[in-house]
Amino acid sequence: MPLQYNEYYNEKTGLTIGLKKLLYSKQTDYQLVEVYETDTWGNLMTIDGMVMLSERDEFVYHEMLSHVAMFTHPEPKRVLIIGGGDGGTAREVLKHPSVEWVDMVEIDEAVVEASQLHMPDVGDFENKKLNVLFEDGINFVKNVQNPYDVIIIDGSDPVGPAEGLFEKDFYQLCFDALGDDGVLTTQTESPWVESYHPSMKKVFGALEDIFEISKMYLSFIPLYPAGMWSMGFASKKYDPLSSDVNERIDAHKDILNTLKYYNKDIHTGSFALPNFVSEIIR
Repeated sequence: MPLQYNEYYNEKTGLTIGLKKLLYSKQTDYQLVEVYETDTWGNLMTIDGMVMLSERDEFVYHEMLSHVAMFTHPEPKRVLIIGGGDGGTAREVLKHPSVEWVDMVEIDEAVVEASQLHMPDVGDFENKKLNVLFEDGINFVKNVQNPYDVIIIDGSDPVGPAEGLFEKDFYQLCFDALGDDGVLTTQTESPWVESYHPSMKKVFGALEDIFEISKMYLSFIPLYPAGMWSMGFASKKYDPLSSDVNERIDAHKDILNTLKYYNKDIHTGSFALPNFVSEIIR
């Protein structure tokens, strides 16, 4: 095994992480899932050679993907997570006391297995409110009968089984699967990596066409390409920057006290975009 893990996102430019040993490797019908012990970042999960999460910095991604939506909706009871097999997004969603049921739809059982074996603190898989389903998320949303309050799309990069998660037809299905005041968030790649720009334009164009309210927001995740990561917000009714949202965040100090990244100022500030980022999705 090489002593370094390298993920290149532009020719020979990319990320290097020191490795100690390979803990898990499984080629499934969908992708190659691996977990490494690293020298700095705890255990690291990769899928088809791309970083998914490390134990040390996963809280940024999971807190930002989850709580922006969960605090924007006034009383989220039913939540759908598409992807998210490592369990981190479900862990954050389940911190909200209004939640009664979470469906997590993950296409690949190996992602859940790898996380449970080698990243046991990431997920909350024993929570009785969590229902894990191993099937294709796109097919799942086609057949939703009981609408959700919040849908969170926690997919990987737009290749392989996650490619369809960046298409307009998929976001229309999500819109239809939400209640009349439903909220959606999704990961939308790094603004610094030009090869991601077409997918970003596609997603934000779809959200703008389909939803009453749509916005991009940012977080900063060390092991993701170039460190800056974008996320999409969409809602049928609620503005994430309204005073009502700030009041809800203030009222839940019990949740905030468990978090390492997200807070009220981060919630608001994350929607402030640098000019070059705004230009990508105009």
